[in-house]
Amino acid sequence: MASRRPPARRRRGRRPARRDDATWLAYGLLAIAAFSTAAAVLRWLAANWWIPAALLLAAGAAAAAVLRSRARTAREHRLRAAHLRLALSGPGGIDHMTPDGFEYAVRDLLQRDGCRARKVGRANDQSVDVLAEDPTGRRWAVQCKHKQDPVGGKPVGVGVLYALAGTYQRAHGAHLAVVVTNGRFSRDAHRWGAQQGVLLVDRTALAHWAAGDQPLWNVLPHIPQPRNGRLG
Repeated sequence: MASRRPPARRRRGRRPARRDDATWLAYGLLAIAAFSTAAAVLRWLAANWWIPAALLLAAGAAAAAVLRSRARTAREHRLRAAHLRLALSGPGGIDHMTPDGFEYAVRDLLQRDGCRARKVGRANDQSVDVLAEDPTGRRWAVQCKHKQDPVGGKPVGVGVLYALAGTYQRAHGAHLAVVVTNGRFSRDAHRWGAQQGVLLVDRTALAHWAAGDQPLWNVLPHIPQPRNGRLG
């Protein structure tokens, strides 16, 4: 009985060379097209060199105008800040501001004093509304408390000082903690602030600072002086 031969395996044929040739042909055509396009662009630039030059000059002029405008705005802001004077009462006075407007006013007064100051007060602000750095390098963390009834209303209590004392160094890296109000502070707040070094700006001190020309550190007594630009 004759033995059966195993079925012959089909040999996989090689990929047709035509496919490889077509791929290389396509690459070659793309390369030729790219070279031709680049050559055409270079010829156009050589013949019309003044167009990109004019565009560059226009872009440079626009950038210079923007820089001049920003410098002029900054200079005008510094001039306005240098002459900033705010009253407590009367139209436009501090007593008639919103709490948010009061925070901006404190920021502007600090900028008038020569500080780099910004308003940071918002939800979860960790008890600080304004952060500032004065010309000597001291960093100030300021909590603002605006009172709608500054004379007869409730005074700012010691709890506000507790909250600020717990965050101004650890969370904000500040050297000085300050609470500013257009009202008054409780006795406990005065006593605890003196013990812990939290500076208090009450209605009397605020009036002196806002309507005068003295920086805050000249209005408040017993402020630590920096060593080598930083508090030591």
